[in-house]
Amino acid sequence: MKRRDFLKKAAVGAVAAGAAPAVLAQSNKKIRWRMATSWPKAFDTIYGGAETVAARVKAMTGGQFEIIPYAGGELVGGLEVFDAVSQGTVQMGHTASYYYVGKNPAFGFDTAIPFGLTYRQQNAWLYNGGGIEAMRKIYAQHNIVNFPAGNTGVQMGGWFRKEVNTLADLQGLKMRIPGLGGKVMSRLGVTVQVLAGGEIYPALERGVIDATEWVGPYDDEKAGFYKVAKYYYHPGWWEPAPTLSLYVNQKAWDSLPKEYQEIVASAAAEANLDMMVDYDSKNPKALNSLVSKGVEMREFSQEILEAARKEAYALYDELAAGDAQFKSIYEGWKAFKEESDPWFNTAETSYSRFNFK
Repeated sequence: MKRRDFLKKAAVGAVAAGAAPAVLAQSNKKIRWRMATSWPKAFDTIYGGAETVAARVKAMTGGQFEIIPYAGGELVGGLEVFDAVSQGTVQMGHTASYYYVGKNPAFGFDTAIPFGLTYRQQNAWLYNGGGIEAMRKIYAQHNIVNFPAGNTGVQMGGWFRKEVNTLADLQGLKMRIPGLGGKVMSRLGVTVQVLAGGEIYPALERGVIDATEWVGPYDDEKAGFYKVAKYYYHPGWWEPAPTLSLYVNQKAWDSLPKEYQEIVASAAAEANLDMMVDYDSKNPKALNSLVSKGVEMREFSQEILEAARKEAYALYDELAAGDAQFKSIYEGWKAFKEESDPWFNTAETSYSRFNFK
């Protein structure tokens, strides 16, 4: 999706939000869809991405196109959204694509991969660097049309019952961590588990897992992880800017009038922006609150970070050697990152290093 196409979609959304609904209401019959999500409703910001899409589509069609979001587990399990949309059980889904790297490791790029792109870089790659087009070639094989529809920004490194200062401390650690980040942790000796959001706290409380990553201070405080694990690590090197995705079943998508397709694209783009704004306004207060409750902040050691990055890129090279689809996306993604990083290091990092105290 080129920049001009993205702006065109935004413009269509703006028009639809004004005078267009009356016209659409007259020309299109009423549509009602179901949207499965991977999120508990208690995580209002991340679940809010699905709600934003539904609300904007309804508003921009004058109520003619209604989408009903469902929390993880209400229609299908939180990790079953991909199959539900692919098979047409539901018309839409809102999820994180890296949950499905077992189907194809390239799905990691649609969310985030370890030591990958920041929020702004990720959006630049998706919308203007060929990312969406590259991903859609894979999704088409599964009867899915995908849209970026949310982002949390760089996440925290998660909650640990004990300090992890060295690589030796990771050996045998049981941790909830999905995606390619989980594969890297496994290569470092961690016993990895993938759990849906609503399953994490009980597993951590009962000792089924020793550590977990989730999102960041706002969601993590709501989840109560600080009650059973006091060490809060950063940065979340495996998720520097995880994009959440809106899935649409291909047959359902093809059945929509063209103007409704444009409205869905516009609503997804709005959700992608709104979620990041929401987290950036809520996380600072939540972090202060967690610290006041006795949470101990820790930064991952250079030993762990360097070993993790080495294993991450070794993993990517191995996957590329054995998977043509992964290789194709990885090479384009890597070229984009290598060109983008120096600019962000020049402008963003130097400013942040001086200004953030």
